[in-house]
Amino acid sequence: MGREREQMGRDRDIDTHTQQMGQRCQSENENPIPSFFETTSPQAQGKTTQQMANGLLLGSSSSPLLPPPFAHPLHATTPTPTPTRNPSPSPSPLSLLPQCRSLRHLRQLHAAAVKSGLQSHPPTITHLIAFCCLHPSDSSMAYAHQLFDQIPLPPLPFLFNSMARGYSRAPNSLPAVALLSQMLLLGVPLDGYTFSSVLRACASAKAVAEGKQVHALAVKVGLLFNPFVLPTLISLYAESGLLDMARSLFDLVSSSSSLSLLSSSSSICTVSFNAMMKKSRPGEAVQLFRRMQSMGIQPTEVTLLSLLSSCALLGSLEMGNWAHGLAQNLGFLPSVKLSTAIVDMYAKCGSLDDAEAVFEAMPERDTKAWSAMIVAYALHGRGAAAVELFNEMLKRKEEPDGVTFLGLLSACSHGGLVDVGLSIFNSMKDVHGVAPELKHYGCVVDLLARAGRLQQAYEFIDAVPGADAGPGRSVLWRTLLAACTSHADVKLGKKVFARVVEMDGSHGGDYVNLANVCAAAGDWETAAEARKMMKEKGAGKVPGCSSMEVGGEVKEFFAGRGDAKLRRMMDMVAEEMKMVGYVPETGLVLHEGMREEEKERSLRYHSEKLAMAYGLLNTAPGTTLRIVKNLRVCRDCHAMAKLVSEVFGREIFLRDVNRYHHFKNGTCSCGDYW
Repeated sequence: MGREREQMGRDRDIDTHTQQMGQRCQSENENPIPSFFETTSPQAQGKTTQQMANGLLLGSSSSPLLPPPFAHPLHATTPTPTPTRNPSPSPSPLSLLPQCRSLRHLRQLHAAAVKSGLQSHPPTITHLIAFCCLHPSDSSMAYAHQLFDQIPLPPLPFLFNSMARGYSRAPNSLPAVALLSQMLLLGVPLDGYTFSSVLRACASAKAVAEGKQVHALAVKVGLLFNPFVLPTLISLYAESGLLDMARSLFDLVSSSSSLSLLSSSSSICTVSFNAMMKKSRPGEAVQLFRRMQSMGIQPTEVTLLSLLSSCALLGSLEMGNWAHGLAQNLGFLPSVKLSTAIVDMYAKCGSLDDAEAVFEAMPERDTKAWSAMIVAYALHGRGAAAVELFNEMLKRKEEPDGVTFLGLLSACSHGGLVDVGLSIFNSMKDVHGVAPELKHYGCVVDLLARAGRLQQAYEFIDAVPGADAGPGRSVLWRTLLAACTSHADVKLGKKVFARVVEMDGSHGGDYVNLANVCAAAGDWETAAEARKMMKEKGAGKVPGCSSMEVGGEVKEFFAGRGDAKLRRMMDMVAEEMKMVGYVPETGLVLHEGMREEEKERSLRYHSEKLAMAYGLLNTAPGTTLRIVKNLRVCRDCHAMAKLVSEVFGREIFLRDVNRYHHFKNGTCSCGDYW
């Protein structure tokens, strides 16, 4: 109520003052203040138009064209009689501009300016345009353009730049390109601010073709290497998915001898980092950081945040640990944002102890920090610890958000805490006021399906409100289909498959799951039909890929590939594992007519097995192996990893798409529940 009263008071002040100004103009029969382009004062003789405009914009006391400021009506004092008979000058509408809170207020001040004869006064129009561009919307920018069109031609360059900057942040940003064309037609000089604003507008509007034309124009006028232009251009191409183009522009930085460009390299690196992260290319982001280091550019906090995210995605503990030390040495810690990113990095790189240590050492924690630690416990299958930390978070009066509940539900799913997870889900909206999103519903489906409660999961998906699931509902059915395959429920699997392809038939994994569950039950005809449908629809299956860090370098391995030396090592490991009880689960290879030897060979060269073989071959005895897999680890690879940890005396941290598996002395932290 207090805020509403204050807003009503402001509206009343502006309305009253506008009426007073109009009445005063009529009663005193004032002459309108002459247009800036029509009259110059004696003091202004010899000055250029640009100099005069600059003086007016700065409120220079030497300029007779801008009326003196006046007191706000609420703060006005009793007027003192003046010795002269001349009427005091009319107060300027611009003095009320800082109190404007809406376009309606601005229209009132514009009307007052017109009544005062300021309708063609460039400083007045300029300030009104600047206000419209401050928090741009389609309506405010349309009004700004009307004002802009009232200024005598040619408008000054900074006005064009103000308009372009406003459009670049408005919902409809493409008119900035038309504005650039107008500047070219009128011969208005272009600068770095012009290009950076127009390029941002192209990025916002996804107008790549127009952006390329602006790029060509920047080259033509010699502004490509401007410190404002190049970072924005890299950002445009990166956000549009043209990462090779963005990377080639970044490479120009290190080869340039321009001091201004090199001084802006930190921002260029940050832009490039964020681009690589958005497009899931963390390896290239790390390479860019190393290039930055070789150029002697000091990293910023934002740069380190991007680097830590890259290390987390790659599972590169060595690089992440180095980045942690660098942040400490540069004085960025304690920073809540950086500390939270470090917690996340350690958790995703397999070092839960380090993640806990950083979290406990944080002098301040916000919701994101608590959520990061809860997600860390979820990733490592520590469901009880996640729930305990959540209760501690509530005791500290910290409000949970959607990410907090995502971590909690995932932790309960991997820990088998079905009833606890359902209770937490039901409390989201009712107790904490957090509306469930598609990912939360997906966690509940996984929670039920993982525990074998498939029919309950089916009914849960059917009951999800359409507005909450939307077009992503197929993801929920896809989760259940995978569970039907794991639990060998052929009847429900066929039913769920029909629901999936009805919404989205482009995922090859769906056809593979149906084929596998049918083949496992001996229904080879349906299995063959599923694979045929997959080929006809051109649905592809994501190939298995694993990565691991050895000697500061990240190596990648793909299923079925690898050089002769690596394959021989894998063959040796497999034979040695057989001597201690390893039996290949050839039943997982569901292709009719394949011999047992062929099935065994198909299993042997899975990407995570190749990564284990490479680690055994290229690291010292006792060295921990840290592997990241892009898909869910299969039962056969899981069984072999347990034996390798026991026979070779290695700890193995294997992070698949769902969680971490910590293999040690022949056991796994998941308790074979994954």
